[in-house]
Amino acid sequence: MAIVAGTKAETVIGILQKLPERQRRKVSEVTLDMAGNMELICKRCFPQAIRVTDRFHVQKLATEALQEMRINYRWAALDAENDAIEQSKKTGDLFQSEVLPNGDTLKQLLARSRYVLYKKPSDWTASQKERAELLFERYHDLKTAYGLSLGLGQIFEHTKDKVFGLANLARWHEKVRQTGFKAFNTVARSIQNHYQTILNYFDNRSTNASAESFNAKIKAFRSQFKGVKNIEFFLYRLTQLYA
Repeated sequence: MAIVAGTKAETVIGILQKLPERQRRKVSEVTLDMAGNMELICKRCFPQAIRVTDRFHVQKLATEALQEMRINYRWAALDAENDAIEQSKKTGDLFQSEVLPNGDTLKQLLARSRYVLYKKPSDWTASQKERAELLFERYHDLKTAYGLSLGLGQIFEHTKDKVFGLANLARWHEKVRQTGFKAFNTVARSIQNHYQTILNYFDNRSTNASAESFNAKIKAFRSQFKGVKNIEFFLYRLTQLYA
């Protein structure tokens, strides 16, 4: 898709439908994200294919929800610090930010925890582990949300059967409902709206990670030339480089 400007559904459909219909009907499975245009492309071009929502796109939603909560807390910490500075100016007192045991101030802790929340605990460095302990000690909601994000990933990693996948996702949804986190409720609703194609993952455990990686390489290659005018020649160069 990287060579098609904007990946408009009708443009991509037109390109793919140039392939013989008999060949397109041989496609048995397609992995895709949750975008409506991708759904339309697959329905129109590969009518016999089972559609599988890529697990990494689902997990990405949970990660983004977690990061949104962290950012909100960071803005709140910045507001609180600004209020304290303004108050100290009025009273003539010297303002001093609280310094945590690892040397971070509160706003630094929230800013520097970004990559901590992307990783599993087993992958944390010693400094990241200390930072995570300080973060979760002060923000219990972030600890709970981090657990939800990890839990969703573990469902995809350890579940081998579609029936168990459905049950595990239902339990995850209930945990989300109990927390009342708005961002995660949005993730849960998105999963509910794509239940069938998400559950299809557990049949063959197919992902489009390799395709996404190759797509990124194509985009990087294309950007070096500030776009592509001759698509056929561009495809020829790609085959020479990557085939």
